[in-house]
Amino acid sequence: MKIFKKANLILMLLVLSFLIGCKGNKSQNNQNDEESVNVSYSEEELYRPNFHFTPKKAWMNDPNGMFYYNGYYHLYFQYHPDSNVWGPMHWGHAISTDMISWVEQPIALYPDELGTIFSGSAVVDIGNTSGFGAASKAAPIVAIYTSSKQLEGDDNWKQTQSIAYSQDEGKTFIKYENNPVIDNDKIKDFRDPKVTWDEERNKWVMVLAAGDKIMFYDSKDLKKWNLLSDFGQGIGGHGGVWECPDLFKLPVLGTNESKWVLFVSINPGGPNGGSATQYFIGDFDGTTFTMDKEFETSLNKKHNYWIDFGRDNYAGVTWSNATRKDGSKLMLGWMSNWDYAQKVPTEAWRSAMTIAREVQLQKGDNGYRLLFNPVKELASYRSTKYKKANITIKGDTKLIDSGAIDLARVEIKFNISNLIDEGFTFNLTNKQGDSLAFGYNHNDKNFFVDRRKSGKIDFSEKFADRISTAPRTSLNKDLSGTIIIDKTSIEIFFDNGETVMTEIFFPNAPFEKLSIKPKAQEFILSKIEINELNFN
Repeated sequence: MKIFKKANLILMLLVLSFLIGCKGNKSQNNQNDEESVNVSYSEEELYRPNFHFTPKKAWMNDPNGMFYYNGYYHLYFQYHPDSNVWGPMHWGHAISTDMISWVEQPIALYPDELGTIFSGSAVVDIGNTSGFGAASKAAPIVAIYTSSKQLEGDDNWKQTQSIAYSQDEGKTFIKYENNPVIDNDKIKDFRDPKVTWDEERNKWVMVLAAGDKIMFYDSKDLKKWNLLSDFGQGIGGHGGVWECPDLFKLPVLGTNESKWVLFVSINPGGPNGGSATQYFIGDFDGTTFTMDKEFETSLNKKHNYWIDFGRDNYAGVTWSNATRKDGSKLMLGWMSNWDYAQKVPTEAWRSAMTIAREVQLQKGDNGYRLLFNPVKELASYRSTKYKKANITIKGDTKLIDSGAIDLARVEIKFNISNLIDEGFTFNLTNKQGDSLAFGYNHNDKNFFVDRRKSGKIDFSEKFADRISTAPRTSLNKDLSGTIIIDKTSIEIFFDNGETVMTEIFFPNAPFEKLSIKPKAQEFILSKIEINELNFN
């Protein structure tokens, strides 16, 4: 009997132990399940781009001083090293061999007695026209920038133009002892010099923003500058001050013709609010820029000549001496908007640059149009590929999820043949309920990006106050698109880059699924290719 009772006691203890163990395991499993849904991400993991340049820390805005020399693309940028909001400007510096993978360098230019270092450009003075070259050394690099000194009172600045030169391929600079090279006591907003070499006339040409117009100067030695003319009053968009101009020549695709292109950034006054960059097509005779008559007529009817209709591409300029064999230029811009740039939810750093882009000029039935597309160097980073053709899109159709391809670093190419009367919406989504929608609305012939439910949006009233739209200017019956996604940004190049939209967003977790749905009736997605971009 004692043995039986003892056996029963042992059995009861074993059962109790088993039940307690099961309960403990169940609790642990529930905890693991909960953690898998509510995963926390560091700022770096969630928001630091994979392949768009960002400074390691602090505030960045306009790209500056871009040139190519001895195998390296140089990117300088407006930089405030002591804060993550705008402040006393320096020139930060980064280099790359392919315009995709960047390595940050030490600060290149610091403020001085003439003021802080605002935007400008840099040139490779191959002919040593400046006399800054040293014997048996590399060609001098000459930086031309705005010295901006704050005076008494709010928003009261004296802005003049200064130069500095480098004898070590842009690593360090020596400021010219006779700065400023262009003085100014009258114009409040007098800044952002962009200098190019005019091969036809054997001289340097500068475009400079001056309030609501662009001033043109020339020089033989980069030290003494002569005022030639101005352009812009009453022309194009004037919702805000004109800034960050650029002037360059482009061949017209498929012809023997060439035209001059003038970029002008404007803040505010962009097509979807805040800051943006417009362009003009014309001719430059060494003194005056004159718009092409056909372009002028079209511009006066409707101003839809913007390098990017998205809200997050500003102050874009070209590399001063980097031109492809086909004559196309290379550029990039600041991927943010002054409406909210100082409030975005990153603390360690603020802002990124766009992907580098090739710029071409075409003339079709809709007149002169610039084409912008990602640089071809991006192709070398492609890895995993998803490719399909002739997919019937009836309802909400999943294309791919993050189990197959990391949607935080992808290139997507698609084509829809014979798009007659249909619209469509792509959707990026995650389990947290965030979504980013983009596509085409045939009724009003507009492309769109909708980030109103894309994650964190309440840091600024203006960040998600509208759906961004862009008119389809192409007359092609087929629609093509290239989409670049990098954690917190989307860059869409519709119709071979004729219409571009760039927008940033801040999801609460990485997007996990890409789907597409028709606006009304079904259609055929002729081709789609999705490439994961490998940057490790």
